Amino acid sequence: MSEIIIAKNEVAGASVGGVVGSGVGITGSVAAISAAGEVAGLSAAGISSGLAAIGGSMIGGVVVLTGGTVILVGAGIYGGYKLVRWWNTL
Repeated sequence: MSEIIIAKNEVAGASVGGVVGSGVGITGSVAAISAAGEVAGLSAAGISSGLAAIGGSMIGGVVVLTGGTVILVGAGIYGGYKLVRWWNTL
């Protein structure tokens, strides 16, 4: 029975880590878009110029920021899982 509880804890840790990674990735992406362009802010012109400045074009900017967010989500899931496994060994 304790193995099932540990497995549920590991899944919960991975889920929380994924949520944290998502939040960090999205917040970082929005901040990068806002700051990178010729027009500051999150208006249509600010978003367009920010994406173009980051990726060379708007599509390139979306690809770069999406890739970074996916990497942070994966790192958060792995980190949450490993943290719970470590905690269970104490």
